[in-house]
Amino acid sequence: MKNFIRIFYYGDIPDDTSGGNELKNTAKIPFLGGKGADWPLWEVFIRSKQGLDHKHAGSLHAADAQMAIENARDVYTRRMEGISIWVVESKYITASNPEEAGELYEPAIDKIYRHPTFYQLPDELNHM
Repeated sequence: MKNFIRIFYYGDIPDDTSGGNELKNTAKIPFLGGKGADWPLWEVFIRSKQGLDHKHAGSLHAADAQMAIENARDVYTRRMEGISIWVVESKYITASNPEEAGELYEPAIDKIYRHPTFYQLPDELNHM
């Protein structure tokens, strides 16, 4: 007996046809509840206005980057708060240890030219 059931995953339904004539490669997307069903964790960064920096909004699980962006849009920008979304898979983020902050920033202490107080501003310059 032929199998007439087609399984679609998130984002696999083509836009131009409602029947879904062609499937995307879903081999890398694990079945829910099966072995390997743990989707990777993604960190979400949102920029609220043009010219501002991206702020960490939270994290979510998604199968791939496109799904992470779509889920981040739905979860973190429901009221049109953001104009740009970044998603980064958590395993690619490396952070410094706060307990080692002194050692990390120690080389900057002897470089006083990096501090704004090192430079003398002309008297004509009022608003700096």
